[in-house]
Amino acid sequence: MSQNSPYRVVQWTTGNVGKSSVAAIARNPTLELVGCYAWSPDKAGKDVGELVGIEPLGVAATNDIQALLALKPDVVVYNPMWIDVDELVEILSAGVNVVATASFITGHNQGEGRDRIAEACRRGGSTMFGSGISPGYVNQLAVVAAGICDRVDKITVNEAADTTFYDSPETEKPVGFGQPIDHPDLQAMTAHGTGVFGEAVRMIGDALGIEFDEVRCDAEYAQTTEDLDLGSWTIPAGGVAGVFVSWKGIIGDITRVELTLRWRKGQTLQPDWQIDQDGWVIEVAGRPTVTMKVGFLPPPDFEATTLEEFMVLGHIMTATPPINAIPAVVDAAPGIATYNDLPLILPRGVVPAS
Repeated sequence: MSQNSPYRVVQWTTGNVGKSSVAAIARNPTLELVGCYAWSPDKAGKDVGELVGIEPLGVAATNDIQALLALKPDVVVYNPMWIDVDELVEILSAGVNVVATASFITGHNQGEGRDRIAEACRRGGSTMFGSGISPGYVNQLAVVAAGICDRVDKITVNEAADTTFYDSPETEKPVGFGQPIDHPDLQAMTAHGTGVFGEAVRMIGDALGIEFDEVRCDAEYAQTTEDLDLGSWTIPAGGVAGVFVSWKGIIGDITRVELTLRWRKGQTLQPDWQIDQDGWVIEVAGRPTVTMKVGFLPPPDFEATTLEEFMVLGHIMTATPPINAIPAVVDAAPGIATYNDLPLILPRGVVPAS
């Protein structure tokens, strides 16, 4: 079902991904930004466009949640670094749909929080959907690739990136970066910090119509042999500067779905893992076996004079999958939805008028 008027959107936070989200919403004629949540008191009252570095939009940010819900938005675009279950329950219970980039695919990593979110959806008649570039969009590409097979033995998605200049200790320390290489809790820390990739394994399994006996995380590590200055923090010599994660969906003793993540930092890594190409390699082993490489390049008119500006492309790729899903999510049945529950996501309103 389509609607003639734009979807009324409230943006939730204006961090790196939120900035790209606001810019995408503002230029999309199928969407109307009606409000913005900014938890920081110094941002409240300021124009959202000015907060994210674009032209003024005539919408002031606020930290008054009730005032935002009173706007009767169709959807909240939820972009904090980590989800807040209490916030989501309040939004969903009010009958407002949520599309999120904040570590949410199926919600299983949230434990009892998932049950609370599902109940809020039931109570409010609303829908919760999470995606991003990875996990999220790339995993859905793997499912699409399997659509030409009459037998699927295993789906693998391999991610590799040199993250030396990705300065985000709030997301990287929970994965194990910076910890002593012999820290006894590294495996548990990495499993918890990357748990949303386990949710993506479950999503792929659901698409295949299979039930796993076990969804498991295994990890290996590499250390820096010299102090590694990352800008806002330093990894000391002997600290973890490389993390290789493998999330597996297993039936019996056979791995049917595997998502791997190889992230490295600096030039003094031991062992010296090589990253030949940032991006993703998808393989659907079966009949036939399907392979796919997914990377990204800036458009010809993209102006970036610093690495930080170039990294905006990553923020755009993270922000846009949930935004493009808004029409499908608004039309979806109440509850927690994944790509498996939605029709093909169509990128409406993204072709320039001239």
